[in-house]
Amino acid sequence: MATDPENGPSTPDAPDATEATGAPQASQTPVASDTPDPNEAAAPDEVIREPEDVPPDTTDGETGEARRVDEEGRTEPLADEEGRPSPKAALVYNPIKVDGDDLREQVSAAAAEAGWSEPLFYETTVDDLGDDVTRQALEEGVDVVLVAGGDGTVRAVSEAMAGSDVPLAIVPSGTGNLLARNLRLPLDDAEAMVRAAFDGDVHAIDVGIASLARPDGKSEKRAFVVMGGMGLDAAMIANTSGKLKKKVGWVAYVDGAARSLVNAKPFPVMYQVPGHKVHRSNVQSVVFANCGSLPAGLELIPEASVTDGMLDIAIFQPKNPLGWLLVWRRVAWDNSVLRRFRAGRQILALSTRDNSVRFTRGIGIDLAAQAPQPVQLDGDEFGEATHVTVRIDAGALKIIVPHGHLDSSDPSENVI
Repeated sequence: MATDPENGPSTPDAPDATEATGAPQASQTPVASDTPDPNEAAAPDEVIREPEDVPPDTTDGETGEARRVDEEGRTEPLADEEGRPSPKAALVYNPIKVDGDDLREQVSAAAAEAGWSEPLFYETTVDDLGDDVTRQALEEGVDVVLVAGGDGTVRAVSEAMAGSDVPLAIVPSGTGNLLARNLRLPLDDAEAMVRAAFDGDVHAIDVGIASLARPDGKSEKRAFVVMGGMGLDAAMIANTSGKLKKKVGWVAYVDGAARSLVNAKPFPVMYQVPGHKVHRSNVQSVVFANCGSLPAGLELIPEASVTDGMLDIAIFQPKNPLGWLLVWRRVAWDNSVLRRFRAGRQILALSTRDNSVRFTRGIGIDLAAQAPQPVQLDGDEFGEATHVTVRIDAGALKIIVPHGHLDSSDPSENVI
């Protein structure tokens, strides 16, 4: 026992660690305050955490969404086992008419912004104008199809999509843009139509179905979305130079018309609108239309509508050069100018009708010519036929337009 000189006896000394263990004691290093205690970290904290509480494990450029990769290394959306949608778009385009690289980038960016899967891309070829690849896209289960190309590409894609309930977005391109014009879509703003594919409004429009009887006895059924015809209008398209079309656009058809008129002769035809009597006439051309607007502001059939379930028909039967002047006046002045104004419509109501061009309408038309005649559908030549049967498939095609496209205060703009 030690004795303190001032306080007297003290408590016994604690044994030295070396004496107690017989070995040197390890030095005691202070533990940093920010180092977690393993025992404390492993203890439950009675907090229930949801998956969204945990940040995703991602790297730069990745979204954190599960994806699968096919044999060629391309990413594909992973199937959602809980049935939630994984929307996917497809782009069908004519590489001659559009800049494929730029358009693919626009569609990919719009799809990513909308939270959709990676788009599918299909190029048309000489042998496949777009109908076959569109059917492939539909078999892949796409939710929307975008089409970019000429009127022929739009017609082929529309033919494949009619009755599918999958909406079609038209990205205007090419020379005519006939359906886009009739729908009053923005012709010089491809980006607007690409965006509309993912957030636009969907409307149903009619599709024309033409059954063509060939001179050899074979038959063929084709769709159109704008208009078709037998006779001079088809010959005009056949006589239009492809090179000139590339240079000056739709104006090239003027040259084709001039070439065709030189040797134009009327041909005998029998025609009947279902529910009406049979007519016999010598005609230059019979045009059957789903919609009636042409380039340069010309209105062939102003009353035509893509949503009325009806086919509008124009029968051209001028007998001489004066008759052709009357046809031109009817289309370029009466239909395209006077009908836009109330006073003009009143003038037309009082004017005397001529027989150079006659208009009628119905659910279809049956045409029979004594000799084979050229046929066109949406500006593409489809060979010759002796008999053409046309019917309207009402509301068969779903079309996407920009959101609010029909909210115009001008009734003439509301075409759907």
